[in-house]
Amino acid sequence: MIPFPDISPEIFSIEIFGINFVLRWYAVSYILGFICAIKLMKFFLVRRSLWTSEKPPMSTEQAESFLTYLILGVIIGGRLGYVIFYNLDYYYLNPFDILRIWDGGMAFHGGFIGVILAVIVYCYANKIPLLPSADLIAVSTPPGLFFGRVANFINAELWGRPTEVYWGVIFPGDLAQRCEGIIGPCARHPSQLYEAGLEGIFLLIILLCIAYRGGFKKPGLLTGVFALGYGASRFLVEYFRVPDPQFFSLTNPYGFAVTIGDFGLTMGQFLSLPMMLVGLVVCVSSMTRKGNI
Repeated sequence: MIPFPDISPEIFSIEIFGINFVLRWYAVSYILGFICAIKLMKFFLVRRSLWTSEKPPMSTEQAESFLTYLILGVIIGGRLGYVIFYNLDYYYLNPFDILRIWDGGMAFHGGFIGVILAVIVYCYANKIPLLPSADLIAVSTPPGLFFGRVANFINAELWGRPTEVYWGVIFPGDLAQRCEGIIGPCARHPSQLYEAGLEGIFLLIILLCIAYRGGFKKPGLLTGVFALGYGASRFLVEYFRVPDPQFFSLTNPYGFAVTIGDFGLTMGQFLSLPMMLVGLVVCVSSMTRKGNI
């Protein structure tokens, strides 16, 4: 077992005129994710030989304004996704709490939908080809996922199921230590780090390899690989990750969101299935299609 590292979720706090301002690792993860995204977008846009007919879908100046749309898509989509997919009953009774994003509660699948809508709106408004732009976003996203999952670990949230593997982590808090049948410290899978490795590092390596092997010249391919890769990674890690507490009950001790007989899926797995299917369809379509869209 590995003791949880003594890292505060807050980097620093300062009080000004009676108001306490706090900088948290989770906020920094978003900032670093967006910085990496714009850096990668510009990196690929100036390498014209990677694109069909050596024509990138947008200029580096357009990429900067594009980032504003993406930020709004991530934040609004991520928050509404959490409200709708994970805690609708609570927010139906407490609608004003939807605005309290500082209390936590963001869903990747909601943010993914938000980004899709942001890409469609921006490309339509600026007459930019849709799929090459989506590919550019796909290859620029994994670093943000990596930083976000590391922040989840530092915050000691979204931890995994109890385990006896030697890399199990003793997360702090009463809930994390509430493990049925275990006497003494309870070690759990560091599922946040599993996701950081799969969704962040491994998926980025795959996308970069495809990009440099002509991926940008097959519009939609990188987008499809991203959706398929993230969906598969999330589906796998959900076997080790503890679902949100609102899904547990005496009749549902595993926290399944969907059950068919003895078979069950967590909400993360349920939402990842259509993502993988769409990703596979987009990959196949991009490999057989000719021309830009």
